[in-house]
Amino acid sequence: MTYCVATYLTDGLVFTSDSRTNAGIDNVSTYSKMHVFETNPDRFLVLMSAGNLGTTQGVLQQLRRDIVEDKPYNLNTLNYLADIADYIGETLVNRIRRHSENTGFMPDATLVLGGQISGRPHNLYMIYPQGNYITTSDDTPYLQIGESKYGKPVLDRFINAATSLEDAAICSLISMDSTMKSNASVGPPIELLIYRTNQFKTAQSFKLDADHPYLISVRHEWANQLHRAFLAMPRLPNA
Repeated sequence: MTYCVATYLTDGLVFTSDSRTNAGIDNVSTYSKMHVFETNPDRFLVLMSAGNLGTTQGVLQQLRRDIVEDKPYNLNTLNYLADIADYIGETLVNRIRRHSENTGFMPDATLVLGGQISGRPHNLYMIYPQGNYITTSDDTPYLQIGESKYGKPVLDRFINAATSLEDAAICSLISMDSTMKSNASVGPPIELLIYRTNQFKTAQSFKLDADHPYLISVRHEWANQLHRAFLAMPRLPNA
């Protein structure tokens, strides 16, 4: 399984993903699900993936090949993030169709695109297997793919567009830890990337293994604070 979350903030974007893939209890592997593209210096693009690994790898290879071959439509020729989301969606649909025809097997995948093109605002897009997409809103300034339910409550409580990049990064790690606590198919290494608007490069990036001291400290401190909050809850009234 997979869990990825991207948050939209006034100051930039935060991306967080696990690295565990699972095709059954005897086939657990580690693959990065966060992909930063080498593009023109006027843009910064990140793609996160969940779903069929073969499909996502095929899409990534095609996107990079289109740049190398200087195709009319590629990540460097399109000047709006929405147009790039359309292009990636079309590439995704073609890849799924290619492997589903005459087999009955649907190797679906869902993607999150985030970044910025010079002169335009930064943004996030969730691209569905059908090729269409959604973006963030004032009420939901984050996008999740994969095993999203366990990590959603903490995002709903603490994330809004005005949240700082550092606080959003910490909240995303707590969201990831909550997911790992409840679902063994989501696991480290955890990748975290912070993008500051108008910089067109990674501001900070981390790869946290299971025994990384910071990841352990976040896990322990969050658990301790939750325990204290629980003990401080008002007691039931007398009958």
